[in-house]
Amino acid sequence: MALIVQPPVKPMLAAPVDGIPDRPGLCFEPKWDGFRCLLFADPGSTEPAVLQSRTGKPLDRYFPEVLRAAGRVRRPAVLDGELVVVRSDADGQRLDWDALSERIHPAESRVRELAERTPALFIAFDLLAVDEEDLRAEPFTARRRRLEELAITGPGLRITPLTTDSATAAEWFRVFEGAGLDGVIGKDGAGPYAPGKRTMLKIKHVRTADCVVAGLRWHTGTEPGTAVGSLLLGLHDDRDVLHHVGVAGAFTAERRRELATELAPLRTDEPHPWLGEQAHDGRRLPGAVNRWRSSVQPWQPLRPERVAEVSYDHTEGAVPSRFRHTAQFLRWRPDREPESCRYDQLDEPARYDLDALLHG
Repeated sequence: MALIVQPPVKPMLAAPVDGIPDRPGLCFEPKWDGFRCLLFADPGSTEPAVLQSRTGKPLDRYFPEVLRAAGRVRRPAVLDGELVVVRSDADGQRLDWDALSERIHPAESRVRELAERTPALFIAFDLLAVDEEDLRAEPFTARRRRLEELAITGPGLRITPLTTDSATAAEWFRVFEGAGLDGVIGKDGAGPYAPGKRTMLKIKHVRTADCVVAGLRWHTGTEPGTAVGSLLLGLHDDRDVLHHVGVAGAFTAERRRELATELAPLRTDEPHPWLGEQAHDGRRLPGAVNRWRSSVQPWQPLRPERVAEVSYDHTEGAVPSRFRHTAQFLRWRPDREPESCRYDQLDEPARYDLDALLHG
């Protein structure tokens, strides 16, 4: 391709802030919960479009339907955006992270099947170049105007909504979560595109839950038993079955060593709810084999006697669901019994029909 901006390009990043900032010059967008993707399209080239991940790796082979949709970008352009999968049910449309994750599959036949069954959508929110112009030094408001002029909205392609009103952004933050979105992004309207820099703002939903600590993984590169890498978290369903729901991590080196000593008395070789016959009753388990991992990931069982309060942003999957990302350890809860840590404490946002956002 003869684009003036060539892949790979580091995308502009965002730093977390608390609450919706209320200051002049900020532009706000919904924070889409998908795969960050830069789209390089050159309609005058014999080469196909390129889909680049946040880390610079190609995504082309996994999303052939998005490459076909890119054919409607009638001018040479480099767009920044997000790949998402939209699921429809009786309550309307919402984002489906599980279906999106399944799209990264090594088998070409499976890729083709999923492209038909769960097609992805590219949501554009920035324009880095068009024709022979490199727009990265231009202010965001100018890049946004040029993005809208491309008029790419149609099957497989959308342009994200935008507002300069902080009250509207706050309302988006409140209601769009019910459609599976991740929060709100803030951008300096006068700012250039800064590859690899955290110049955007992200406001994400954060919640807390009390979870059973039923295992741990040792920190990579240390002697087993000396430093904790992550805590394995569990919640009980309405049948009193303990499911693995995720991990808590991001400890300092000192805290990793403290946890290894603190939790040593709970290490056990006795029957455990995530091992043996009881582990084959449909419960969610840690370290299982999946498309990312061809062998069981080792972990250290603990007697499920301690309760930790953790913070998390989103869950994924139907019950038994799990935390989308690594949870953050907040504190021990000696006042809570492990049996009281149940799924019913997880917040479920009010549903919002994504179609109203995509076509509103």
